Amino acid sequence: MKDEKIILRIARDATNEMVIRTGNFYNIDIVDIRWHVNSQPTKKGIRMNMKEMKDVHKALEKILRNKNEYDDNEQDV
Repeated sequence: MKDEKIILRIARDATNEMVIRTGNFYNIDIVDIRWHVNSQPTKKGIRMNMKEMKDVHKALEKILRNKNEYDDNEQDV
């Protein structure tokens, strides 16, 4: 991955942390959110392009605003 930049590290405990980073993968700007154990990346995580990230961002904002109606199975992000 080119132009890799760590945006945030969130420690869960002494050996586990979530790392959020950006970069460029095959000429596509991406965001990678992944668990690390003893500073090594695991397979537990997600990588998405910036367009997908915008949709995920909208969905997370909706959840944080407590306006998500799970029973309606909405897809209007």
